[in-house]
Amino acid sequence: MESVNLTNVPDKIKEIPAGEFQPLDTSTTKERERIATPSLSFLQDSWRRLKKNKAAVISLIFLGIIIFISIITIWVSPHDPTQQNVAYINLPPRIPLLDSINGFNGKATVAGRVVDKYAQANVPDNVNFYLGTDGLGRDVLSRLFMGTRISLLIAFIAALLDITIGVTYGLISGLLGGRVDTVMQRILEVLSGIPNLVVMILMLTVFDPGILSIVLAMVITNWISMARIVRAQTLKLKDQEFVLAAQTLGESRLKIAVKHILPNISSVIIVQMMFSIPSAIFFEAFLSFIGLGLRPPTASLGTLLNEGYKTFRFLPYLMWIPAVTLSIVMICFNLLADGLRDAFDPKMKE
Repeated sequence: MESVNLTNVPDKIKEIPAGEFQPLDTSTTKERERIATPSLSFLQDSWRRLKKNKAAVISLIFLGIIIFISIITIWVSPHDPTQQNVAYINLPPRIPLLDSINGFNGKATVAGRVVDKYAQANVPDNVNFYLGTDGLGRDVLSRLFMGTRISLLIAFIAALLDITIGVTYGLISGLLGGRVDTVMQRILEVLSGIPNLVVMILMLTVFDPGILSIVLAMVITNWISMARIVRAQTLKLKDQEFVLAAQTLGESRLKIAVKHILPNISSVIIVQMMFSIPSAIFFEAFLSFIGLGLRPPTASLGTLLNEGYKTFRFLPYLMWIPAVTLSIVMICFNLLADGLRDAFDPKMKE
């Protein structure tokens, strides 16, 4: 048995009997070293940072309200958005609670004097058009609900197809590399040189004007930016250690793309999708405004603008209402996309 060297041990410790030695109480040390902040996942941490962005949160609330109203008005609507009533044409807005405010009491200035347009049209007192009627007697509010719903539907379908095609194309191009990547990028350069308007006109020669032709026109070229972003992120990640380790273990390229690369670039994809939605809404509104989009009686924000600008000098509300709605939707999507970009970016951490 080896002897213990007690040369450097203090005398007080030498005098303590061996049976009185007790293990060190580490409870206070563990309590002191315990992490006060709970661990958060990537999504939880991103949501925490997003909540600090007031503009993004307000935009998210507005968009939620707009989408909810657009969906619920499929079954519950003030009036039939396609029903025409020639007796009620061009009626100004009338809101019962705001009957003391000119512009919302159903009165208009005609030949220098204020007249009650609802009384002249023999509209019952219990019938109100909150945003007025158009040149065919259709309720503007009901058509606004329908137009917003159609515009959002087209935008979401186009964004979904952009993600499906663009992400797949970008992953294949970035992972394979070499000559395959070169050929695929040259194809992108050719497609990006084709103007959307030309594509839309070609679509109209094959399909009738409508949702299908608009979506196809947007899908043909709008996915290019998504593909380039995904390719750039894939090229940056495919040389990382975790990808090289997966290759060493014999995993296929499909599994590497789905299990390793795609989750790491999901935040970039979501942000790009949020930016593509307002672009799709504006593109649809532009096509419908110039007469290459939807056809009446189907309403969209573009068709409402097309109908409203013709009588803007006399009935400005027919143009202001869809214009303000379109502006609010696009601003909210852009602010939300900015907030998501900052929330998903690890470099933006405090």
